Amino acid sequence: MFNKNIKYFTTGEFAKICKVNKQTLIYYDQIGLLSPIVKDDNGYRYYSIAQYDLFSVIELLKTLGMSLKGIQNYLAEQSPNAFLTLMRQQQQIVAQKRKELELIEGMIKVKIGSLEEAANIDFNEITIERYPEATFYLSRNIENVTEEQFVQAVADFIDELDRSQLDTGHPIGGMTRREQVLAGNYTNYSHLYMEQPLPRAGHPYFKAIAGDCLVGYHIGTTETLPKTYARLFKVMEEQGYKLGQYVYEEYIYDAIVKKREEDYVTKIMLEIENASE
Repeated sequence: MFNKNIKYFTTGEFAKICKVNKQTLIYYDQIGLLSPIVKDDNGYRYYSIAQYDLFSVIELLKTLGMSLKGIQNYLAEQSPNAFLTLMRQQQQIVAQKRKELELIEGMIKVKIGSLEEAANIDFNEITIERYPEATFYLSRNIENVTEEQFVQAVADFIDELDRSQLDTGHPIGGMTRREQVLAGNYTNYSHLYMEQPLPRAGHPYFKAIAGDCLVGYHIGTTETLPKTYARLFKVMEEQGYKLGQYVYEEYIYDAIVKKREEDYVTKIMLEIENASE
């Protein structure tokens, strides 16, 4: 029976208030999630404004990833204490999602900055630049591994970055020891790395010591890499330097922005020392 002091809404009217289509409310009624508060003798269904809060909470829980079955389970045992517990649980979920979104936002900012910087680089130029101390998160040692072991190491490294939330948006690079580079083994990396501008405690890191680096760019596949290194070595010798402990390589342009591998651009950074020392 209607309470004349309460305003009731038809399914269409209530759907308009909730900004959903009627079929959503009909489905919620069918599964017992949100049923009209009144069903008259003529088969008409009516909702009250008090049910809007319940609809809002259902949509909130759906947005946070809770299944309709999970919401049904809560409604079967609903009480003030149960709702308080549920809201506290969802508050923790929101806090975690906020943290994840902040990490994603940081990654996006890094990628935007990198692409904006790359747009102003002359990839034919070779320069000597002073690099500050940098912190890297490293893969396990991969020097002299087989092709299969290398693939597994890459997969494991990416898993570690994801699991430990250490993906900063910087490119995954490869660092090669001086001995391998001088022997012409330019891609026999000792480790993969990712820069960590804000390192968190509890993780093993590698510190790249501040110093001068010879910086150049390789355009193309690894088959033509020796030609680029030959150019770099020539400039290094002409400037009176010798190769330092490590060489670092990381993509500037890869499959994200270039379709052909021949158009990929790799940044190469050679640690250098004064040859007279």
